[in-house]
Amino acid sequence: MAFDGITIAAMVSELNKNLSGGRINKIAQPESDELLITGKGANGQKRLLLSASASLPLIYFTGKNRISPLTAPNFCMLLRKHIGSARITAIRQPGLERVVEFELEHLNELGDVCHKVLIMELMGKHSNIIFCDDNNMILDSIKHVSCNVSSVREVLPGRPYFIPHTQDKLDPLTISREDFMEKVCGRSNAVSKALYQTLTGFSPVMAQELCYRASIDGNDDVQTLDENTREQLYTEFTRLMEQIRREEFTPVIVFKGDEPVEYGVLPFSQYGEGFTTRTFESVSEMLETYYASRDVITRIRQKSADLRKIVQTALDRNRKKLSLQQKQMKDTEKKDKYKVYGELINTYGYGLEEGCKSFKAVNYYNGEEITIPLDPTLTPQENSKKYFDRYGKLKRTQEALEVQIADTTSEIEHLESISNALDIAAEESDLSQIKEELMEYGYVKRHYGNKKGAKMQVKSKPFHYVSSDGYDIYVGKNNYQNDELTFKFATGNDWWFHAKKMPGSHVVVKTKDGTLPDRTFEEAGNLAAFYSKGRTAPKVEIDYLQKKNVKKPAGAKPGFVVYYTNYSLMASPDIAGIQQLS
Repeated sequence: MAFDGITIAAMVSELNKNLSGGRINKIAQPESDELLITGKGANGQKRLLLSASASLPLIYFTGKNRISPLTAPNFCMLLRKHIGSARITAIRQPGLERVVEFELEHLNELGDVCHKVLIMELMGKHSNIIFCDDNNMILDSIKHVSCNVSSVREVLPGRPYFIPHTQDKLDPLTISREDFMEKVCGRSNAVSKALYQTLTGFSPVMAQELCYRASIDGNDDVQTLDENTREQLYTEFTRLMEQIRREEFTPVIVFKGDEPVEYGVLPFSQYGEGFTTRTFESVSEMLETYYASRDVITRIRQKSADLRKIVQTALDRNRKKLSLQQKQMKDTEKKDKYKVYGELINTYGYGLEEGCKSFKAVNYYNGEEITIPLDPTLTPQENSKKYFDRYGKLKRTQEALEVQIADTTSEIEHLESISNALDIAAEESDLSQIKEELMEYGYVKRHYGNKKGAKMQVKSKPFHYVSSDGYDIYVGKNNYQNDELTFKFATGNDWWFHAKKMPGSHVVVKTKDGTLPDRTFEEAGNLAAFYSKGRTAPKVEIDYLQKKNVKKPAGAKPGFVVYYTNYSLMASPDIAGIQQLS
């Protein structure tokens, strides 16, 4: 989700409620492109983070402090000198631009009242924090931009400040109906694209949301819309703008399972089945939650990258090996033909002439006449032995390949189960267990170093859910956990669930007497579907049975079980509404 103009409008509303009329107490610059400003307003002291990061520009209140360098950077020193105890007289956003302006009032060395403006621009890689005087002249900025870098605008001390209008977009808060119909509905591209390319503050997601509210496919060409549909689009647009003017914001995050997929400051209508929405009290809380959740997922994916590569390489190698073994197995299918050739030569070959290259005989197994090639340099008995030798060799090859194919198939299934465990890993301790398994089976080299003083690894625990009927449901995160959950934690009457014929987690529902409501069966099935390789499919077939009927063969790999009597259900990998405890 882009930090668009509508989100900034909600953030400005929040800033005004908390800081307008208040004073700045402290200014720090923890990073080269970040400021941390502590101010006191109507709701007490607040800490405001302003990040001009090219990859993730943000502005929000945070409860976390940041470690600052011992020597403050020049930009931070300049701000402390001028506005270290300034009063915040106004906070505004020009139109729906991705710009926040802080009007500040302070006393100079002579005790005279002066005015300054601190401007936060949230414009992707062009983001900046700029400090200006009351004549809009730049005093300094957190990033200097010379004419060699930008031909549109220089951001240097002594240069005039202005917002660059490179795309000639219109302000949606002031646009007239005639301009909307001409500039937006007069374009010849997709409706959603026409909205965010014409109006400031609109991101692609908000453009799609407006189209959805107007019952329009955002990918349809504007020119295909009839007059009534265009009026409907404009009506929904004016309602949206009225919400923004009245500051009727509702910060929300849309989740798919545990993963946050989108955030916004107005309720989304376009996300339906399979998605859940969580509402927040403030924009800052929403942003911190969203990026903290994304950060955890990103960090886990980065840390698991090496393990994923090892597993994928081993999978590719074993799949290639299986393909070659299956090809060799197909070649052994001709062994029975050679056996028949040898038998027929022994039966009918006594009358063959010397140097004969072939002869015809009736195959007494099916009554068909066949032609048997012969080596003219060999006797009939020697030709027969030659064919029996071929038969014997192919039979031995087939027997060896059957074992090899079974081993390779088992290896692939094991690796796919590890790959699935990497997909659902939520913590670093989960990755530690997976790495331990890879070391046990020789995919990762074990290093025996000096363990003295080493930190003890936190033991990973299964996911814990509670069904709508109050039953505890546990989900294994990896093969070791699956074994422990099924054979050490679960008791005989507990119910056990697993995706049919695909890698997935063991799911156990605790019950005293072996009875469960239908809704709990469905929810446990949904969890088994979600934590399997079939999580992207609309439906997944799930096997379920009581734990006492689940067995583990001797010498089987972790997570591998067998069962012979089970029930089946079709489950949706949608776990929205199932309460997770840990």
